[in-house]
Amino acid sequence: MAVGHLKSLAPFADELAAAAQMAARAAARAAKGKPAGAQRLKRGTILHPGPDTPLWNELAGAVQRTLRRRGEKAKLARILGIPRQRLHVALVTRTACPDAERTLQLLVWLHARRQGRDLA
Repeated sequence: MAVGHLKSLAPFADELAAAAQMAARAAARAAKGKPAGAQRLKRGTILHPGPDTPLWNELAGAVQRTLRRRGEKAKLARILGIPRQRLHVALVTRTACPDAERTLQLLVWLHARRQGRDLA
């Protein structure tokens, strides 16, 4: 992927970050009664999807909303090089996240889809 692709993602990334900030604020309001250090992770601990991952939640939701037609999830899974079931776990049940490279590929795919292009 060339640097030009990353520059074209800047406005989309800003939109995603703004949505994630709103989701993070809502999660913080919901967790007001918890102790201050309860959400802090130890060094080296894996961060799992949930209220503490607002960026992933927004990205997964945006991708899931674009996968309406039959076979689109399987097509996206082929583009990412992962099984369709693994993509389902990441986007629908949100009990796992793809690695960094596939997450970036997912972001590029979503941006292209919003521009009306197909990457397959």
